[in-house]
Amino acid sequence: MSEIRDIKLWESGAQKIDWVRRNMPLLNSIEEDFIKEKPFKGLRVALSVHLEAKTAYLCKVLASGGAEMFVTGSNPLSTQDDVAAALVHDGLNVYAWYGATAEEYERHISCVIGAAPNVIIDDGGDLVHAIHYTRPDLLGNVIGGCEETTTGIIRLKAMDKAGELKFPMILVNNAQCKHFFDNRYGTGQSVWDGINRTTNLIVAGKKVVVAGYGWCGKGVAMRAKGLGASVIVTEVDPVKAIEAVMDGFAVMKMEEAAKVGDFFITVTGCNGVICENSFYNMKDGAILCNAGHFDVEVDMAWLNANCVRKYEARKNIQGYVLKNGKTLFVIAEGRLVNLAAGDGHPAEIMDMSFAIQALSARYLVQNRGKLKGAVEVPEEIDGIVAAKKLKYLGCEIDTLTPEQKAYLDSWQ
Repeated sequence: MSEIRDIKLWESGAQKIDWVRRNMPLLNSIEEDFIKEKPFKGLRVALSVHLEAKTAYLCKVLASGGAEMFVTGSNPLSTQDDVAAALVHDGLNVYAWYGATAEEYERHISCVIGAAPNVIIDDGGDLVHAIHYTRPDLLGNVIGGCEETTTGIIRLKAMDKAGELKFPMILVNNAQCKHFFDNRYGTGQSVWDGINRTTNLIVAGKKVVVAGYGWCGKGVAMRAKGLGASVIVTEVDPVKAIEAVMDGFAVMKMEEAAKVGDFFITVTGCNGVICENSFYNMKDGAILCNAGHFDVEVDMAWLNANCVRKYEARKNIQGYVLKNGKTLFVIAEGRLVNLAAGDGHPAEIMDMSFAIQALSARYLVQNRGKLKGAVEVPEEIDGIVAAKKLKYLGCEIDTLTPEQKAYLDSWQ
């Protein structure tokens, strides 16, 4: 029995799914293959990914391949209730709603895990963590899974290193066609879409502080520069810091950046990136948001416990008045700004990421019992997705001649 807000919302959700379907040709192609092949026939697939239209279409593609789907969100503020209703209307099992409390969110995760899944599609590692530590009796059913994001991979690698990961997990985020495009271009655009639509403030002429210069941070910084901002990067990795300098950005410690920034965006996958000392150093009216998976990069617990007053300054913007009289503004409670305050990555970008998810899930089933631990996406899957994407973009590329291949393989 599904748990959603209101099944009557399904028509609006179906409209959203139809729109993204038109703009996701890779998944369209894979869906056609899955309908013929039925690679997931008789299998239960548990999925925890931000529950909006693009994710919903991935769910429908997997269902077309014969999977019995059990779906939940991966963030309480990114679930779209009309999309959840559309999936239930189409016969999928969904346990999610917008604004879920911590207890409700955990219950929805438990409902999905309770289906005894054979394949897990995760975003942030919550399903993997839950089945290992709350339902270990179900581990024997699991063929393996796929992880979508950097944060989840960090958790998986820690589990694998400790010998705690009991089934293979494909690290989808590490695929070139995922992090090169999803993390950089997808995050770059969707983060600023969420900020701009929520604040309605100009970016040009402002100082934007980007914490973290991985692929996501690169995208956020690049788009900030394009909008006319002066960009400051904070980092803990010296190599990435040098890269930021050579890309034309200022680099400094957060405690110094805090004094001059107008917008602050955390993109690290770590916790405590912006905390007490930085808060007190900030300008009155500074705007903070997070583009990492969990709401711990901006220290929301400290803000909520130590502010003099908290109020809603604008829809999805909370004002925090500090003891020094300054007011800081936080978008979407410090949760993923591009999903909690926007619609997430563009459909064409997620088409590539979810194509890798779908093909990786099929690869898991085809190689049942042969894989162990944290598994990289096979190169052939990356190649298939890239070739299909080029075709839909109307581009052709050269191929090596036999003589060129022989030359490259030669050491003489």
